[in-house]
Amino acid sequence: MTSERIDTPPPLTVAPFPRAKRRLGGLSALVLTMGALSLLGGCDTWFGTSSAPPLPGKRISVLTHQSTLTPDAQLKAKPILLPAPSPNPDWPQQGGYANHAMYHIQVNATLHEAWRVNIGAGASSSRRFVTSPIAAEGKVFAMDTETNVGAYDAKTGARLWRVSLTPKDESSSLISGGLAYDHGRVFVTTGFAQVIALDSATGKVLWRSPVDGPIHSGPTARGGRVFTVTLNNTLYALAASDGRTLWTHNAIAEGASLLGGGSPAVDQGVVVAPFTSGELLAFKVDNGLMVWADSLTSVQRTNAISTISQIKASPVIDRGRVFAIGNGDVMVAIDLRTGKRLWDKAIGGQQTIWTAGDYLYLITNNQELIAISRADGEIHWVRQLPEYTDPKTRLHPVIWTGPLLASNRLIVAGSKGQALAISPYTGKILGQVEMPSGVSVPPIIAGGSVYFLTDNAQLIAYR
Repeated sequence: MTSERIDTPPPLTVAPFPRAKRRLGGLSALVLTMGALSLLGGCDTWFGTSSAPPLPGKRISVLTHQSTLTPDAQLKAKPILLPAPSPNPDWPQQGGYANHAMYHIQVNATLHEAWRVNIGAGASSSRRFVTSPIAAEGKVFAMDTETNVGAYDAKTGARLWRVSLTPKDESSSLISGGLAYDHGRVFVTTGFAQVIALDSATGKVLWRSPVDGPIHSGPTARGGRVFTVTLNNTLYALAASDGRTLWTHNAIAEGASLLGGGSPAVDQGVVVAPFTSGELLAFKVDNGLMVWADSLTSVQRTNAISTISQIKASPVIDRGRVFAIGNGDVMVAIDLRTGKRLWDKAIGGQQTIWTAGDYLYLITNNQELIAISRADGEIHWVRQLPEYTDPKTRLHPVIWTGPLLASNRLIVAGSKGQALAISPYTGKILGQVEMPSGVSVPPIIAGGSVYFLTDNAQLIAYR
């Protein structure tokens, strides 16, 4: 079984789009306009609730804080057109597939909680979740904050196996890395400076490879290779068969960084890697020869956090373009082959960009969810997400993860225990659901289910 997507689809240009198969063999690429949204029912149908009584919990105004970004007047009045949603059977690595371009995924019009299971140790002051679960082979794989990896049945949530990857002579208090699946193997990066391969059916350790530093991000697996970046800003290309090092590249060292990091993106024989230095570098996957280099470092620093140039979000390769966003208020679109910047914007963020049709969706450092044009980066709409649990006192800030595009709603999840459904056409909030704890890593979608991993180590499936 392969977890790679097939060739990327051709560019989506004018409406209506011709009928053409999408790359997961699902629905034809039909155009849905804003008017189609009304066919899905009211905003209370996202998680299967009725329109009355109202959802429990305190209402938080999303209009309390004025947005720092302004939509383009002409684009704001122009309807957004999206391709029809397609089934997505797997989510094999961080960001979905190796290129991190997931488009428009099909789920049911109403979603209900199917099951929940505790995966082990949750987040604390010294341990945090930094990467999401993954899904393949009808299983969901998740790692807790003490580097215990488990496999769970996607239908029932039953645990199939669990293995501890903490070395015997090490403490279990280090930040974990992440997971990737390919051809029957689960690849694990850890804070113990190791990359590990597990048999996906049994959890048996197949090999362990040491690297030059801890890893706080997920690996990327494709074409018999595993790519990962250490905290020392070394990019490793390892052989998926036995873990031997094929080639490495040392980027500029950086003393300060944010917790967690982006995973390399791989497509068309090129791997694009993000670094805490703000460097965005592209290499040939076969031999590690550099194709091009860019830097997402801004000379304008709006606050203390923006002085950290780290690219925490994973880059996205979509139809010959690379989209990336750095913490230091730089967002770029780059030609994959030449490295030429096609456009750039003074927008900072730590969440991976979501691409769909002619549009990009992302969450900024100011907790704004925005829709922008893929062609030139101009803004269609801006939705300010709740920044604080108490807007009046501005206490208890909320950090949002995502977004994911699923059957005509964007899904985001927050650090204070809420998940929101938002219209991709207008930015209107359609519904919300309460989580048992905060959510610090983006949800994933596979096999018609949406999976959330909460800070108290609850893995929850909605379908």
